[in-house]
Amino acid sequence: MSKQLNKVTAAGLLIALGIIYGDIGTSPLYVFSAIINGRVISDELILGGISCIIWTLTLQTTLKYVVLTLRADNRGEGGIFSLYTLVRRRRKWLVAPAIIGGAALLADGMITPPISVTSSIEGLKQIHRFADITEMQIVSIVLGIMVLLFFMQQFGTVSIGRMFGPIMMIWFSMLAILGLINLFGNWHVLNAFSPHYAINLLVNHPKGFWILGAVFLCTTGAEALYSDMGHCGKNNIRASWVVVKICLILNYLGQGAYLLGHQGKLFANESLMKSKIFMAANPMALPLENPFFAMMPVKFLLIGIIIATAAAIIASQALISGSFTLISEAIRLNLWPKLKINYPTEERGQLFIPAINGLLFLGCCGIVLFFKNSGNMEGAYGLAITLCMIATSILFANYLVLHRVQSIWIYLYLIVYFTIEFSFLIANLDKFAHGGYVMFIVGGMLSMVMYVWFKSRKIKNRYVEFARLENYLPLLQELSNDQSINKYATHLVYLSSANNPKEIEYKIIHSILNKKPKRADIYWFVHVDTVDNPYTCEYEVQTIIPNEVIRVEFKLGFRVQPKINLMFRKVVEDMVSNKEVNIVSRYESLQRNNITGDFEFVISEKFLSQDNELPFWERLVMKLYFWLKEISLSEERGFGLDASNVTVEKFPLVVAPVKSLKLKRTYSEEE
Repeated sequence: MSKQLNKVTAAGLLIALGIIYGDIGTSPLYVFSAIINGRVISDELILGGISCIIWTLTLQTTLKYVVLTLRADNRGEGGIFSLYTLVRRRRKWLVAPAIIGGAALLADGMITPPISVTSSIEGLKQIHRFADITEMQIVSIVLGIMVLLFFMQQFGTVSIGRMFGPIMMIWFSMLAILGLINLFGNWHVLNAFSPHYAINLLVNHPKGFWILGAVFLCTTGAEALYSDMGHCGKNNIRASWVVVKICLILNYLGQGAYLLGHQGKLFANESLMKSKIFMAANPMALPLENPFFAMMPVKFLLIGIIIATAAAIIASQALISGSFTLISEAIRLNLWPKLKINYPTEERGQLFIPAINGLLFLGCCGIVLFFKNSGNMEGAYGLAITLCMIATSILFANYLVLHRVQSIWIYLYLIVYFTIEFSFLIANLDKFAHGGYVMFIVGGMLSMVMYVWFKSRKIKNRYVEFARLENYLPLLQELSNDQSINKYATHLVYLSSANNPKEIEYKIIHSILNKKPKRADIYWFVHVDTVDNPYTCEYEVQTIIPNEVIRVEFKLGFRVQPKINLMFRKVVEDMVSNKEVNIVSRYESLQRNNITGDFEFVISEKFLSQDNELPFWERLVMKLYFWLKEISLSEERGFGLDASNVTVEKFPLVVAPVKSLKLKRTYSEEE
């Protein structure tokens, strides 16, 4: 990333507020509701809950992500796949935490918009004139916001994105002011800064350990701090986080101070209030009012709800945009099927993936309709993102190893954060039966897609045979000059997967010489190499035989879209201007008039041959792979080629040929 982004500027801080902190910034909407749900309000619960929040934000968000993980930037870019590219050559198995973490982050993008928007709209219940609003009316409003939010994605966010920073500044100012107002006269709550209260709650309170499942919601957006680093730079994130953390803690303290005025009362969400078993045991339970809105002055409530809804929409937008970036990286790293990617604006990093937009829209609407209220959504929230944080810890530890950090510090890091994150994971497993299974299933399905795409590539690589290109150069020259064969194209371009410039896939040689001889004046072999630097866009040319055989290698970063048609045209233009190649047609009439010859691209598309003896699991993986391939983007569109000058050839994929065929010849009696 440019050095400009490493400077702390007012613009950078404003961008950070608008993009980075949407998720973690809206957590006060639902964290305390989850902590007090079904529990009696007491000093032990409130002070212990706030203490857990403060130390979670300090250890998990501040120390792990803001101080440590932000160091692992890949040319200014962050996120789990950026971190994976930095360490993937150290251990092959590191792809596993990358897949699990990426899938969990994508699953998180399906539940954060519903819970944030629903929590804000539910604030209407606390306004007297809207007190009778029904659950289905709230669901309808939330679905309407979702429809509008996902519809707007195709147009980009440049115009409205400029408003994100100022709106989030208003939001965080509101959090701090509301917290301070409720703190006056209740300074006792400041004792929560002592970790003693957190430890006491977890150890002595009935089912105290399981409260961590609710506390964890305060840090679910920490992964976004790292994922969105490229938008405004690590230094702007670190500087702005100081202000954001103060505003968040002040609001949590204010909510705690408000709740301490209701000691002895027991609040329960709609789900618990409908439970006969719970109500039989707790007949005095009261309907849960969100303490975030309950502590607002009555006259300010409607304004507060509007600001909260705007902040929730911005948080949703940030996660949706982050999901697009995440999938585009996964595609380039061969961890996800190729999908159509649009670029609605000229802004760097601004992209739109229609298929993912549709998937997220259906997922968000499905969650809203299934859970109906934010209290139920809290049961599903947190389980997936905990796995992502554990995956990040594993990858970051390997990053530290590569940077020769002393072993004692690496082990200390793993002990501390495995203890914290596995504690959160175990506590969140308590939510499994209460909706956590939904996100577990969603994350599992997304992980399976990534695994199938990755594993199938490993299986296919067994089949790929490479030949020494130099052995076939005389044959290519003879074919090019063989007038008895009709010319297939003036320029014949093959996309090759051979990393070694001296090698070529045997199937390409077979396509040129054996299938139906393809005579051309110039044979081009194009190789695309995905490199670890996110925005690298370079090429190398190797003229093997002048004006007859040329190899072009593109080196593209994992965040660069491979628009091979445009890139190859640029390469040819550069070579013509340098007089390295003559692209004029060799047909006499066209040559006299200096007409450029035609270019034809050849794509090899595989199908699973029946002549395979694969183990059951690999056979299943390959069948799933080819099913995903059918519904994903074709090879030519994935490489950005113009379909009018592309030939697609079918090749049988034989990864495990049948070793013995029991076939016996018989003879007729006449013989």
